[in-house]
Parts: sequence; structure tokens; C-alpha cells
Amino acid sequence: MDRLKDKIALVTGSSRGIGAAIAKVFAREGAQVALHGRDAEALAAALTDIAQAGGQAKHVTGDVTKFSDIEAMRWTIEREFGPIDILVANAGGSFTTPGPIEQTSEAEWRASIDGNLTATFLTIKSFLPGMKERRSGNIITISSAAARRPHPMSPIAYAAAKAGIEILTQDLAGQVGPYGIRANCIAPETILTERNSQRIPAVQQDALLDVHPIKRLGTPEDVAQAALYLASDDSAWVTGIILDVAGGAVMV
Repeated sequence: MDRLKDKIALVTGSSRGIGAAIAKVFAREGAQVALHGRDAEALAAALTDIAQAGGQAKHVTGDVTKFSDIEAMRWTIEREFGPIDILVANAGGSFTTPGPIEQTSEAEWRASIDGNLTATFLTIKSFLPGMKERRSGNIITISSAAARRPHPMSPIAYAAAKAGIEILTQDLAGQVGPYGIRANCIAPETILTERNSQRIPAVQQDALLDVHPIKRLGTPEDVAQAALYLASDDSAWVTGIILDVAGGAVMV
């Protein structure tokens, strides 16, 4: 249980759901983990889970659509833990409802692009210079099956933002490989986070099973295990990939 021993990791958007699961697995594997979020109660619960399992974690807060906030987070982490070895740019979400593109407001569009693509860009922009200087680092971004499988009922702004994250990650991998840095992207399908379990009716959950060759929906732990693989030396010669964690629902 020490695949990430002596590593320092930041997982943005890790107060709950996928991010919290990734942080917990990283801590279990020996990493010192910086959690991030804006919900103080949820962050406290995530920190308690890690501490009770014997892991080491602290938390930072900030708006990942603001570069100044991310820089302040970086300074705090480096002061309390040290330079980041593993960066998981997980923070994001869908800020629009599915529907015709002309019914998507400009505000909804900008919220989805900023909350996903811009947030990922700014987070990488803050932490990458130090990684390049040290000639070492590992960056994991989070996309979505919505970016992998076009559908007329897709929330278009969200899908476009996540597709942007994928090509950003692959271009980044080409740029930073010579510095000893890897960059990969995970694209989950429907994941039964606590929120989704409450928000998606049981009948709809049953219907979703039909699109998955593996007849179950994903869990945060499924994504966390994929992130662990990409964060560890088990994937030392893997960079620039989009890893579909989708139960077979996306095959490309």
C-alpha cells in the first residue's frame, strides 16, 4: 500500500464524490494529499475519513476559475507539505441542462467553460512551472463520456468544455514529456456519487444499465483506481491518453 509513498498530491474538487475518493486512495497509498473545495463541512468529513484510515491530508480553499486563488493555494501547499508531485485537476461540473443549443444562455455557456476548461487550464498553469523546474511531475485531468459520445440530449456546453480538456491534456503531454512530466486524462461515464444516487431516479438508473456492457453503473472508487494507476509508476511509460472509465459504454 505504498505506491505513492513520499509523493505530494493535490486533488481539486475533492470535498466529495470522485475527488474525495481519489484523495482517499492516494492517501491510502502513502501520498500526502491536499484536499480542495469550498464546502467546509464536506471538506472536514473528507479529512476525517483520511485521518481515520491513517493517511495524511490538509485542505485548501479557493476559486479555481481565478488564477490568484490557485496561486495562493499553491503557496500554502508548498509551505505546509512541499512541491506538488501529482496534480489532479478534478474540479468542475455541469452548469447547464440538456436541450437545444439556442436555448443555452450565454451565462450558462460561460459557467460551463470556465468551471471546467478554464479551471483546468489555470490550475495547470500555476503548478506546471515548478514541475518543469524539477523535471518531474504527473498531471491528471478529468473529462467525461459526454465529450466522447455525441448525443442530442447532451448538455452541450459541458460536453464542449470536457472535449477541450482532452485535447488540452494531449497537447500538454507533447509539450512536457521532455521535462519528465506525464499528462493523462480520465473520462468517466455515469458515476453513482452520493449526489447522483439522490438525483437520478431508480428507474432511470435501471435504464442506464442497458448502455453498459458491464451491467452496473460506475462508482467513485472505480475512477479513483484509474487515477491511482496513472499517478503511480505502474504507468511510467503512459502519457497523453484518454482513459474511458465507462463500463464499456464508450468504445473508441
